[in-house]
Amino acid sequence: MNQDSLFDAPSLQSPLAHRMRPQNLDAIEGQQHFLNARFRQLLASDNWTGFIFWGPPGCGKTTLANVVAQITRRPFHTLSAVTSGVKDIREVLDLSRRDHRAGRPAWVLFIDEVHRLNKAQQDVLLPYLEDGSIRFIGATTENPSFEINNAIASRSTIFRFKALETPDLQRVITRAIPQGREVSPEVIDQLALAANGDARRGLTLLEHLLLSLEPGKRIELADWEGLAHAQSVYYDKKSEGHYDTISAFIKSVRGSDPDAAVYYLAVMLEGGEDPLFIARRLLLLASEDVGNANPAALMVANSAFQAVHAIGMPEARIVLAHATTYLACSEKSNRSYRAIEDALEVVRTRGNLEIPYAIRNAPTAAMKDWGYGKGYVYPHDHDGGWAPAQYLPDAIKDRRFYKPSGNGSEKKLQEFLKERGKN
Repeated sequence: MNQDSLFDAPSLQSPLAHRMRPQNLDAIEGQQHFLNARFRQLLASDNWTGFIFWGPPGCGKTTLANVVAQITRRPFHTLSAVTSGVKDIREVLDLSRRDHRAGRPAWVLFIDEVHRLNKAQQDVLLPYLEDGSIRFIGATTENPSFEINNAIASRSTIFRFKALETPDLQRVITRAIPQGREVSPEVIDQLALAANGDARRGLTLLEHLLLSLEPGKRIELADWEGLAHAQSVYYDKKSEGHYDTISAFIKSVRGSDPDAAVYYLAVMLEGGEDPLFIARRLLLLASEDVGNANPAALMVANSAFQAVHAIGMPEARIVLAHATTYLACSEKSNRSYRAIEDALEVVRTRGNLEIPYAIRNAPTAAMKDWGYGKGYVYPHDHDGGWAPAQYLPDAIKDRRFYKPSGNGSEKKLQEFLKERGKN
């Protein structure tokens, strides 16, 4: 196997994002929370075992691996988790171990999209990491806590990459403008915003503008607007960002912020999220977070789910916005949810306790003789349709599971129970 570099030398035919890739640490934008003197010293020492670069697309993970490839004094090889099998990985590992045992430097193995390695592929790395016969760099967009073997993660330093901020992207885009081309500052600002933290996306959009207009033309805001209408939001429905967005959406509704809730709803819809997935979450939220504070919330959420199922997109966006803003502006209570969780905990820890005889079913004479149903008080025989009685088992007869919050309609339930001695 020949030693390889991470990237071929860029040519004029290469995409702009590839041609503009930084070649040293000083040229990398963002990630200043770890790209500091300590990190530089770590690389200079050449005495590290493994790195895992974790972050969203276009934030510099592969670029930094390329810079490490240029700085390190070791042979550097790259594999893709998508196309490489156990045999490919083991071949690099064995060659590195051969050199290591001969007194030569162990190799550096870079695996892109490392989260796509299966357990068997990841396990191949372990003995080589343990004896120091390989140096490892993995790049991933997924949380290593979920996707990377614990044994590998514990032997590696995990660097959390952040999405690039707008000023970082503005500098990246400005540097990439070819000599002799003019781009208005407003367009640069819009490109940086549309990139959404992804330098590769920002440069790709810039390149699209440059190629779609005659060479001598200054690129103005109107040119960008013509391109912007054809763009869609990057949203990976299988990534951590998917879960972060639905989490932000639910927490915004729960926190009674309809503006934030509608924003995250728009992010999901524009990114192609399944509208029924959103409707199901609203249906759950109507009971878990609104509950008896506004009983109509469940009916609104259920009607929304049925409507979304019936009409589909794009009209379903209106129904989802209707339900989202209604639930966000509703009084909130999670007391029904807490009541069932508390009751389940008692059942799990204390079992199925004995039911009071007075409220047991007595379909036979023998059961009546045993006391089943004896002393049962029929509520409708009393004023107000209620009379004092014990319904819980003796062992927990005074236990309270449902405690109304006093918000919205639940305040009436609180008063109702208080009148009946449940404080």
